[in-house]
Amino acid sequence: MEHQVPVALVVGVTGITGLSLAQALKQPHCLGGGPWKVYGAARRPPPNWFPLSTVDNFITFNAVNSTDTLGKLSPIAGEVTHLFWVTFQFLGDEEANIAVNKAMLQNVLTALTSTPSSRLTHVTVQTGTKHYMGPIHDPGNKSIVLNGHAPPFHEDMPRLPYPNFYYALEDLVASHAPSLSYSVHRATIIIGASARSAMNALMILSTYAAPPPPVAVPLPGSRYTWEHFCDMIDARVLAEQHVWAAVTERGKNQAFNCTNGDVFTWKSVWRVLSEVFDVGFVELDESDEFDLVELMCDKGAVWDEIVEKHGLEKTKLEEIACFEAIMPVLRFGFQHVSSMSKSRECGFFGHADTFKSIRFWVGKLREMKLIPSYEYVAKANGYH
Repeated sequence: MEHQVPVALVVGVTGITGLSLAQALKQPHCLGGGPWKVYGAARRPPPNWFPLSTVDNFITFNAVNSTDTLGKLSPIAGEVTHLFWVTFQFLGDEEANIAVNKAMLQNVLTALTSTPSSRLTHVTVQTGTKHYMGPIHDPGNKSIVLNGHAPPFHEDMPRLPYPNFYYALEDLVASHAPSLSYSVHRATIIIGASARSAMNALMILSTYAAPPPPVAVPLPGSRYTWEHFCDMIDARVLAEQHVWAAVTERGKNQAFNCTNGDVFTWKSVWRVLSEVFDVGFVELDESDEFDLVELMCDKGAVWDEIVEKHGLEKTKLEEIACFEAIMPVLRFGFQHVSSMSKSRECGFFGHADTFKSIRFWVGKLREMKLIPSYEYVAKANGYH
């Protein structure tokens, strides 16, 4: 019998995980019988920096709109074998987040399964460590320190008594079993390259450090996070885990944490970024604490000048960097660390060196013309 090539629909393909996922699926030796056929989907047309060669077809549709979703996805419903859900809408209020994100995923699932010729077999859903911490970004929650679980986080911890759209998405995909298998990927802080992920920590810190600052640039935060452990996940390893779970029996109908497998302190990360951007490293001075959100709120015009002067992709600072999102992370009163034991026990061994990941992805951001080059930053700071 002729081997059928698996067909992926990556919803959120221009995001921080989506690009790495599409690239992984197109590799000749990708698990599942690669290279896969890949449909990439997003709410907006592909930006200039997105390499269209990584997908076989790019589909633009609004997942909130059931009619638009059905119209755009019905023609491929008889082809798609695997749905990779790596998108979300963040409205601030968690009840609103639940409503919109659940509706989006339900609309896509309906479009892909409502035809008799449907081939869909598996859905991967990306969530995160808010699963264990509670709604740290909810404006209704004024306290950053919630009554969350004690780290290290592991997958069998019970749900917290807070509304959380991650829980709603897990329940939705589980409700389709056994007709469909699913996997949930609880990613830690993701490091990758995209100008369409406003909560991309590396992009946020790059837009802060890359423009011509003083010779020494301080990092805001608390002494606790400066000195205690945290973890990250390289988007390439996260993509690898998505694919592994989608085609491996032990990955089915499970939730998995995903980290690089090592830990860091923000002090050590800031030292690496100071080297990468050729700015002076500054020790944390809590007596000189400043509000990063307030500091950057009027820097849009400065970013526009940098974009124009150095031929970068046309981006707006408020669209590519959410400084409100990074502040809770830099002020955690606990060690943000997730266990990878379950993944390893089930056969997933992907890992990365976080500091090498940072250097790699900063290079990619420069290569994609999303941030200024090293030569520009160095010259702006009077080093060369």
